[in-house]
Amino acid sequence: MQITLLDGSIGQGIVKRSGDRPTPLWSTSVMMDQPDLVGAVHSDYFAAGATIATANTYAVHRDRLVRAGLEDRFEALLDIAMAQAKAARDAHGSGRIAVALGPLGASYRPDLKIPLQEAKRLFAELVHLTKDKADLFLIETASSVAQARGALMGCLETDRPVWLAVSVKDDDGSRLRSGEALQDLAPLIAEFQPAAVLINCSRPEVIGAGLEIIKSFGLPFGAYANGFTGITDGFLQEAPTVDALEQRRDLGPVEYAEFVMGWVAMGATIVGGCCEVGPAHIAEVARQLREAGHEII
Repeated sequence: MQITLLDGSIGQGIVKRSGDRPTPLWSTSVMMDQPDLVGAVHSDYFAAGATIATANTYAVHRDRLVRAGLEDRFEALLDIAMAQAKAARDAHGSGRIAVALGPLGASYRPDLKIPLQEAKRLFAELVHLTKDKADLFLIETASSVAQARGALMGCLETDRPVWLAVSVKDDDGSRLRSGEALQDLAPLIAEFQPAAVLINCSRPEVIGAGLEIIKSFGLPFGAYANGFTGITDGFLQEAPTVDALEQRRDLGPVEYAEFVMGWVAMGATIVGGCCEVGPAHIAEVARQLREAGHEII
């Protein structure tokens, strides 16, 4: 079977490599001060076997930059993120670039009700500014049906593939973080027909239950989990920093790859890692995929 192997943690990986204390701007802060670190992280994932570089655009949103008084850096930051991904891909000699489209406002916050037309406008601007260097657009960590709809509306004008990745509850992979059933995405999927549907930034233990549901949508599907112990109340506050979240100590490369191989056995054709899943994890996934006779594309 042909498997697309995503990279792992980008934003979190950049923050860790910088050695700086996390800020509410997360990896965007590092990208302003040490842009070459971004390309180095991409290069590590290509060397590990990933075939896609997910550009460090997840948190580059006007609303987040406005809070920090940095809105004038918006387009320049997008340019840096895309240039770093492209440089790493070109140096590797192959691969695709995915533009990460993270949620507006904050992650894991379905309670933040962004009007759909406003979401459409903001995402459409991101798509317009990055499309020339993009091979595909990856909507990430959508935590409600409304968040998914707003992002998909913003991608209507692109001719590039659009992948939708949603995040599910820590204790119930059949439900979005909003509490809505994953099955409630079905009409949205039928309406917008993204090129793939995935589950991301969720505990690997609950992803299998979610995949049983999204595989029924009839589109290519997959998953990439995080390595957090869980999403804490401390992170669900205004302008949080990622040090409010704790890294698991029981999810090494071999353990993580076992989860991934289980998803592949279910029919998943797009796999990788999210926060706290690093190059060593992706290298082990690549090894196990090849050992099982899969072709990584």
